[in-house]
Amino acid sequence: MSELQIVHRSGRDSRPWLLLIAAAVILLDRLSKLWVDLHVPSGHFITVVPGFFRISHVFNTGAAFSLFAESLSPRIVRDVLIGFSIVAVVVVLGMIWQVGRRLTPTGVALALILGGAIGNLYDRVRYSYVVDFLEVKIVHYHWPDFNVADSCIVIGACLLLIEIFRSSPAESQPPTQPAESPSAP
Repeated sequence: MSELQIVHRSGRDSRPWLLLIAAAVILLDRLSKLWVDLHVPSGHFITVVPGFFRISHVFNTGAAFSLFAESLSPRIVRDVLIGFSIVAVVVVLGMIWQVGRRLTPTGVALALILGGAIGNLYDRVRYSYVVDFLEVKIVHYHWPDFNVADSCIVIGACLLLIEIFRSSPAESQPPTQPAESPSAP
């Protein structure tokens, strides 16, 4: 019997749960974007917390934070972003397949990133832009509009960073002392 079958039979294979997390991110991202499409006219906003948070409705034809949105070749930018997103989805799926047997913060982080990447990839392929609608302003700083998929990608990346810099259990334990041998009289 292969290791995969043993892991699956023992109930410890968490990959289906990780894929379910990714699917939930995709669903939440789609539903939130559909809500914005139905309730907020393009280019308008709804104030939630005055001077701090609004639900807007903007189209991002560029990358994160609207990078390359003003490119002279929007079709090339779109195609490159779609290609990059497809590669990212395949790589993250492969990583989930490798580390997803047990439910860990790394696996959850990868699932969040996967769901976010697929959510934005869907928009790029279907509409040639990504719908962004969360707008935050702190004093004079205006954060570029973002969406649920972007949020999940950032949260996943932060979880990965925490995992990278977190000390392993072996590092946090004091070194063990060798057992003393009985002394002769």
